[in-house]
Amino acid sequence: MNKGDLIEVVADDAGLSKADATRAVDAVISAVTKALKAGKQVSLVGFGTFKIATRRARAGVNPKTGEKIKIKSSKTVKFVPGQAFKDLL
Repeated sequence: MNKGDLIEVVADDAGLSKADATRAVDAVISAVTKALKAGKQVSLVGFGTFKIATRRARAGVNPKTGEKIKIKSSKTVKFVPGQAFKDLL
């Protein structure tokens, strides 16, 4: 499912126009992004939690040359599914 498919499902399930559903989906994505940027986690009860995780610096290997390289630490988004979501799967 891509964003367009999600918008169609939201429009059908909520009885919204496609334009309204697009604004709603965009607003949710924007709110989650802003919260994560601010260092907060986003918990959606029954669905899961989005949070920032830090990857440690580590050694790696350039696959072309075999040369050892240092990979800097970085931040990434981690999703932990909620129990109700896990039970559905």
